[in-house]
Amino acid sequence: MSLLRQQGPATAAPPSTVRSKGLRAPGTSAGRRNGRQSAHTRHQAMGLLLIAPFGLLFAAFLVAPLAYAFWLSLRTSTLVGGDHFSWFANYQQTFTDPHFTSGVRRVVVFGLVQIPVMLGLALLGALIIDEVSSKLAKVFRMTLFMPYAVPAVIGALMWGFLYSPTFGPVNSLSHALGTGKIDLLGHSLMLTSLGNIVTWQWTGYNMIVLYAALQGLPREVYEAAKLDGAGQIQTALRIKIPMISSAMVLTLMFTIIGTLQFFTEPRVLEPTASSVITPDYTPNLYAYNLAFQYSEFNYSAAISFSLGAVVFIGSYLFLFAARKRSGLK
Repeated sequence: MSLLRQQGPATAAPPSTVRSKGLRAPGTSAGRRNGRQSAHTRHQAMGLLLIAPFGLLFAAFLVAPLAYAFWLSLRTSTLVGGDHFSWFANYQQTFTDPHFTSGVRRVVVFGLVQIPVMLGLALLGALIIDEVSSKLAKVFRMTLFMPYAVPAVIGALMWGFLYSPTFGPVNSLSHALGTGKIDLLGHSLMLTSLGNIVTWQWTGYNMIVLYAALQGLPREVYEAAKLDGAGQIQTALRIKIPMISSAMVLTLMFTIIGTLQFFTEPRVLEPTASSVITPDYTPNLYAYNLAFQYSEFNYSAAISFSLGAVVFIGSYLFLFAARKRSGLK
């Protein structure tokens, strides 16, 4: 016992000795920092592992096809000259091609009339169901949203049957009323008929987006406006619409993009009205027919990328012009 008291308890090596041997004390700040770094590295590795399936699918089904299409657009294939690298000759031909430019003008004219009508109806519907809090509002909301749930091809086929000049019910009704034959698939009414299909299909979707934005507004603002003597119309025009301007800008931008890529409805109605809907009726339809009807894959790829450039520039200019009023950054 005396020997133990003389020797005393075993003491740990001083920190200076541990550092001199290249070791770190487990409780030091450097050790904790290394532990946090290793945990952060494990979290990063787990995150990369989780997004790897999406990344592989994204690269395989979007990046790779786009890269291959762009490579095709830089080449020219002819019977005489064969397949050779032509750089941007296809793009120069695209913007001087009257078929492409006429299609772009047609969809621009179509959008200038159809987009305000559709978004105006969507905004009006959103304001109405935001004001009404009964079961009727739920029925109205679901009824307007149902056309969006119908696939675009089926909706176009249905409207093509209704528009048919031979067995369509619209012409049967016009004969019964004594108004004569109405050719809804003729040259004069084709854009109107297509605009009706698109409006029927997408008004409910845009209405739900705007209605969701209205639901996110603070109700205290409405109560303050009511105390100040503002009516429902004044509240809608001066409070609700300005406060959801960001949502309106986004819906308008997506609608512009969709309009410039107009394809499904004219493609479905093309066999029914082949004399009106020509192969170059819209830019997307023109690119499709060049590729799958005439096997001009190189020029079709150039048209597709040219249309993508038009859509990108148009969307950017629109956002640049509207960001100050909408509050978008």
